[in-house]
Amino acid sequence: MARKRKPKSQVQWRRIDLHLHTPASADYQEPGASFLDILRQAESKGLDIIAFTDHNTVAGYRRMQEEIHHLELLEQLGRLRKEEKEQLNEYRRLLAKILVLPGFEFTATFGFHILGIFSPQTDLRELEFLLRRLNIPLEKLDQGSAEVGATTDVLTAYRAIAEAGGIVIAAHANSANGVAMRGFDFGGQTRIAYTQDPNLHALEVTDLDKKGPRTTASFFDGSKPEYPRRMRCIQGSDAHRLVRDPNDPRNLGIGDRVTEILLPQVSFQALREVFLGNDFTLTRPFRPAAKAPFDYIQAAREEGPTIVQDFHERFSRRGGYLYAILCDICAFANTNGGTLYIGVSADPKQPPAGVGNPRQAIEAIQAEVARRITPPLEVTADVQETQGKKVVRLLVPRGDDPPYAIDDNKIYVRSESETGLAVRDEIVSLVRRTVALPKEVAEVPAGRIEPPRTGVEIIATEEREGVRYHTMRDLRNGNVVTNVTRKSARRLWHYAITQAEDHPIDPEQLRWEGDIALIRKRERGEQVRYDLAQREDGRVRIYYGVTDDGIHGPWARLVGLEGE
Repeated sequence: MARKRKPKSQVQWRRIDLHLHTPASADYQEPGASFLDILRQAESKGLDIIAFTDHNTVAGYRRMQEEIHHLELLEQLGRLRKEEKEQLNEYRRLLAKILVLPGFEFTATFGFHILGIFSPQTDLRELEFLLRRLNIPLEKLDQGSAEVGATTDVLTAYRAIAEAGGIVIAAHANSANGVAMRGFDFGGQTRIAYTQDPNLHALEVTDLDKKGPRTTASFFDGSKPEYPRRMRCIQGSDAHRLVRDPNDPRNLGIGDRVTEILLPQVSFQALREVFLGNDFTLTRPFRPAAKAPFDYIQAAREEGPTIVQDFHERFSRRGGYLYAILCDICAFANTNGGTLYIGVSADPKQPPAGVGNPRQAIEAIQAEVARRITPPLEVTADVQETQGKKVVRLLVPRGDDPPYAIDDNKIYVRSESETGLAVRDEIVSLVRRTVALPKEVAEVPAGRIEPPRTGVEIIATEEREGVRYHTMRDLRNGNVVTNVTRKSARRLWHYAITQAEDHPIDPEQLRWEGDIALIRKRERGEQVRYDLAQREDGRVRIYYGVTDDGIHGPWARLVGLEGE
C-alpha cells in the first residue's frame, strides 16, 4: 500500500529523520509501541520522510508491511471489524503524508555502525540477503541486536550497500560507534579511509546545529590536507522511543533531531540524487520556527576564507573584480576545488551587498571561464539568498587535468586562504598530478612524531649576491618550492621568511616537551596560528603558521587542543 503514495511535486524544504528504530530492535525502550504510534509521532513532528533502521534487520519494516497486507486482505474478503477498518484507514492517511523507507543499522567490524537506506520498491528478501552477505548470522537476522559477532569490514559494507542501490550513511559518526569518533584507538589512515570512501554518501553527526571550527561539519569541509573530500553532514534522532526521555534529555524521540532537504518531490530517487550530488546547500539542520532559518552563506562567512572557499563582494569587469573571481576559480581547480560567494564580503558583520542581476552575472562568469581558462573546466553556478539579498554561488571542482591557466599562461594555486601565481615547483607538482608521476614522500620512522599537517617549513637557505634564497616545504601537501625570496614570497611564506631572517630561533631558549616546543601562538579574530619547533637527528626544524587543522597527536597536547 505504501508504494501507491503520490510524491509531492514542488521544490521545497522537506523534513527527514533517517534513523528511527522500532520495537524490532532489541534495545527499543517502548516495546508496546505500535507502528501507527510511530507514524503518528512522525506526523506530529511534521516529518516528510522517515526510515526504519533497526539493528542488523529489516524485521520492523517487514512487520508493518505484513500488518497492512493482512488488513487489506480482510478488507477484500469483507471481514474487517470496525477497529481494523479504522486502523487501515489511519495507515492510508499517514502513508499518504509520510514516505517510509526500509533500511537497517549495520554493525561492522570494530563495532562501527552504518545506515543503509533503500527504496520502498526494494524487495525485503534482497535486503535480508544483503545482510547475510555482510555476515549477519541467520539466527540473528530477526533479533534486532547490535551484538552480532564478526561481520564485515566498513569499506566492504559501504560498497555492498551502495551497489545494492542504497544510501550509505555513517551513523552518529562523531560519537559512540562512529567512524569519526575522537579518541578511538585506530590509525589515522584507517580513519581517513572510513570517512573519505567514495561509496559513503553522508556522515550523520550530533553537532550539526553548532558553529565553529571544532564541529564535525567544519572538520570534513574539504579544507584538511588528509581529508580532501568534503562530506555531507546530516542529523537524525536515532530514536529508540516515541518521545524524548524526560529523565534523560539526550535520549531522543522521533523527530527530535531532524534534517531539512530541498527536494522537487518526496521520493527515494530525489532523496538519493541529493546524497550522491555535490550541492551541500541542499541539506541543513532543521530549526523550529522560533529560531532563525539556517543560513549557509552567513555560516560560511563566519568561518571565513579557507583553502576551499572565498568571497567577493563585487562583480564587474571594471576594477579587476571579474578577473579576481577568475583567479580564484583557476586556483581552486588546481588545488582542491572550492566554493565562491559573489555579492558578500568575508566580514560576517558587514551586511551583504548582493548581486543586482545574478543571472546575468552567472552568464558573464561562465562565458569568461569558457573563453579564458584552459583546459575546459565545468563550473556550476546558482543563485542563493542571504539576509534578503541575492548572491551568486560558484562550485568549482578539483580539476582532473591540471595545470589550469588563465589566458594560457597564468597559473594560480590556493595556499591556505590565499590565491597566488604558481611558482615553478608548484607547476611541476600539478603536472605530476596529471600524469600520475610518483611524488617523493619521506616516511616518518616508527616512534618519531609526524610534523604538523599545515603551515610551512624553511628547509634550506643560500645567499647569492646579497639576496637570500629559501627552499620552502608546504606541510599541507609536501610540495617543495625553491628560490623563494622575501620579495617574491606570498603571505604565509613571507611571514616565515621574515621571522627566520629577523628573529632567528635559539633552541636553548625554547621550553621543550620531549622533542617538540611551542615558539609562539598568534590569534587574529577566530583564527589561530602556531609557530612550532621539533628536534630531529641533531637538528631543529621550525614550522611556521600552523593552523588547528594541522595539529595532531602530541602537538595537540603541546598547544592545549587535546580533548576539545
